[in-house]
Amino acid sequence: MSTSVNVIGAGLAGCEATWQLIRRNIHVDLFEMKPSKHSPAHHSDLFAELVCSNSLRSKQLSNAVGLLKEEMRKLNSLIMEAADYSEVPAGSSLAVDRNIFSEYITNKIKKHPLVTVHYEEVTKLNPERINIVATGPLTSDDFSKYLFNYIGGNDSYLSFFDAAAPIVDASSIDYSKSFFASRYNKGEACYINCPMDREEYDLFYNELIGAEEAKLKDFDLSSQNKINVFEGCMPIEVMAKRGRETMLFGPMKPVGLVDPKTGKEPYAVVQLRQENLSKTMYNMVGFQTHLTFKEQKRVFSLIPALKNAEFLRYGVMHRNTFINSPNILSNNYSMKSNPKTFFAGQISGVEGYLESASSGLISGVNAACVALGQNPIVFPASTAIGALARYVSTPNLNFQPMNVNFGIIDQQNINYKLKKSTKNEIISEKSLELIDIIKKSNTFLQ
Repeated sequence: MSTSVNVIGAGLAGCEATWQLIRRNIHVDLFEMKPSKHSPAHHSDLFAELVCSNSLRSKQLSNAVGLLKEEMRKLNSLIMEAADYSEVPAGSSLAVDRNIFSEYITNKIKKHPLVTVHYEEVTKLNPERINIVATGPLTSDDFSKYLFNYIGGNDSYLSFFDAAAPIVDASSIDYSKSFFASRYNKGEACYINCPMDREEYDLFYNELIGAEEAKLKDFDLSSQNKINVFEGCMPIEVMAKRGRETMLFGPMKPVGLVDPKTGKEPYAVVQLRQENLSKTMYNMVGFQTHLTFKEQKRVFSLIPALKNAEFLRYGVMHRNTFINSPNILSNNYSMKSNPKTFFAGQISGVEGYLESASSGLISGVNAACVALGQNPIVFPASTAIGALARYVSTPNLNFQPMNVNFGIIDQQNINYKLKKSTKNEIISEKSLELIDIIKKSNTFLQ
């Protein structure tokens, strides 16, 4: 059997897959089209670039993504190792310094003697090799066309639109009109909260829903001439158009935040999350947008604390491409029709940084199994990592990418009368115990 694997794409999933392979003494040919060619959303030449946000979401075991993090740590994830190394304060969430995070992973991969990096665009798969396709949601046009035919064409290939939030210069924030706090005082008071009263919110809302959106020159519209937007990364202007109070139950929710100047919760609040360790940049939490840059500056400057804000990066929108994985993939992310070809990351139908990395972890482990002639390893659906694998491989007529959540995790023998957070923590504890048992019984995972 082959003891060398082709990994195509050096994003989160590709790097995690590569790491799992080289840990098992498998040589990897890693193909990455940067720096000679960038997708519309990528800017850095580093591996594992974080495009939309620097947040990896909740650290708590009462949250499914918190459970996924712990499972991945137990399974020796490079992505989690890098995240813990580059962490910046973010209350009960895990956020990272993007550059330090990507530099850590890039150095680990590039300097490893079992990795050969090829800086070139791949346009077709080598049928003689084991392949892991981890080209991400912005797979190049030529390779997309090849994959469309490779996996069967027709409705086997799907897409939706994703958006990123603006980043502001910390020195340009008006701190007299903002305050530091984390919601419900969980963790360090590390978010900058920009309060708004009802009048300020109404002005902001009215200008936002009437603001000009950027033209989609490089992206395809659906047959109904509409954009298919992923609910978990919805542009703020799209959210606002669903109703005046929609943002008040979303990113501008004031609940759990008390303005020390008034001793009360504000009518609305915009949260800014630390973007780097030096605290010179802050990300507008939940403010993914497709407004023109000029309109972003005009409308977002209506937030009192951001009246004179300098925007270091404006929000952008891009197309995310993914396969109709329930028809194509098994629960170890290999193709049902070709066990030597794996898909990992957002192209496989998972959504989110950690979810993408987890699919890379399973793909890497199982590509190593194929290379070494071992049986595949399938994680049970009572674990978060296994539940995601089951979700993308189970027949679903209306399949759409999904973040990890407790709803897709098997919950046998759980008392449903318990408080939700308590029930979720019990599910997490059982899952982590199961991961330990699986590791102990399988030296391949140690």
